Amino acid sequence: MLEGRRIVLVEDDEIMGASLLQRLTIEGAEVQWHRQVARALPAIRTPRKPLDAVICDIRLPDGTGEELYDTLTRTGHPPPFLFITGQGGIDQAVRLIRSGAADYIAKPFEIAAFLERLVLVMRPSVDRDLPAKTGVSDAARAVDRRIRAAASHDWPLLIRGATGLGKLRLAQQVHEHSDRRAAPVVVVNAMRAAVDVDTLRRSIADVGEGSLIVVGVGRLSLAAQADLVERQTDPRFRLISTAGLHIEEKVAAGMFRADLLPILQSHEVVVPSLVDRPEDAVWLASQLFPGLNARRDSPLAGIAASAEEAIRAHDWPGNGRELRARLIRAVEAAEGEHVLASDLFPERARNDGLRSLAEVRDAAERAQIMAALERTGGQIGEAARLLRVSRTTLWEKMQKLGV
Repeated sequence: MLEGRRIVLVEDDEIMGASLLQRLTIEGAEVQWHRQVARALPAIRTPRKPLDAVICDIRLPDGTGEELYDTLTRTGHPPPFLFITGQGGIDQAVRLIRSGAADYIAKPFEIAAFLERLVLVMRPSVDRDLPAKTGVSDAARAVDRRIRAAASHDWPLLIRGATGLGKLRLAQQVHEHSDRRAAPVVVVNAMRAAVDVDTLRRSIADVGEGSLIVVGVGRLSLAAQADLVERQTDPRFRLISTAGLHIEEKVAAGMFRADLLPILQSHEVVVPSLVDRPEDAVWLASQLFPGLNARRDSPLAGIAASAEEAIRAHDWPGNGRELRARLIRAVEAAEGEHVLASDLFPERARNDGLRSLAEVRDAAERAQIMAALERTGGQIGEAARLLRVSRTTLWEKMQKLGV
């Protein structure tokens, strides 16, 4: 029933946890069992492999399942959550369902009913096994699912995100997997040059019944925007647009038509930045490395673990574009057998080993938080008391620092 499925179990009751672990394993699942929120959080947020589901008790020794779920949803899209609750926690479970959790089951329950409920909340295994295009995190997998879904219909599509996230590549994927793939795809890049009405109309004539991709739709002239609005009443082509995260500000400033934005946003895919999914930054580096390494006369053995940690810790303001540029330079400059952190971030080495005050502060806070959690056995409330901060503050710092 659960062959090959990957599940995180968050349950502090030894009898209940052991029983569920045994049965899930018998059914073929790979299970990680955590008894505390502090241990479960990093396992769910940055899993080594994509997760199919989280089974979570609502009441835990160092917090609640609700706090765990809320923390995860602030920075990404967690796997489906099946909450376990006593009769007294049903109201809380219902509130979680309204917040996006998959389902809950009240104690006591029959194991057959539990397994049936679990199978229903899990994503289809074929979805999990499809090759990653955007990344391996849950947020990236969600983007890939939405792109595949968008290819199955003809409505206008808006792909939004910061610079360097491959939005044009995603737009092209939509066309390549759609029923229009035999027809032309024409890219109009408003980020590189001004696009007036005549330019837009020539592109529409060239695209026929194919897909028109407008890169940086927010930079189209108002006249070109008006032409797009008129054509959407009876379009022959499929409109796919890309934009940044603040196009609403252009509407408020009178630079973008208020009647075009709802047409574009009726079907929208938002691509999260790499700072919110560090595991995808490491994955992307691993995807780019072989091709770059093949250009060397003497190929490298790989990317050092310390360099991967530096990739994971960097905030990547330029996203994938910056990562690729740094990796090209690092592969060319590497003198040993591996790409090192100093190859990726030579500006840090030039500072004679000095780190910014922000980096030093974050490292010190992370060390203190880890020490407090270790001393208290992962008890968030007790750790907050030792650190003399509120529980909420500690949660926020743990989220920021990836503890």
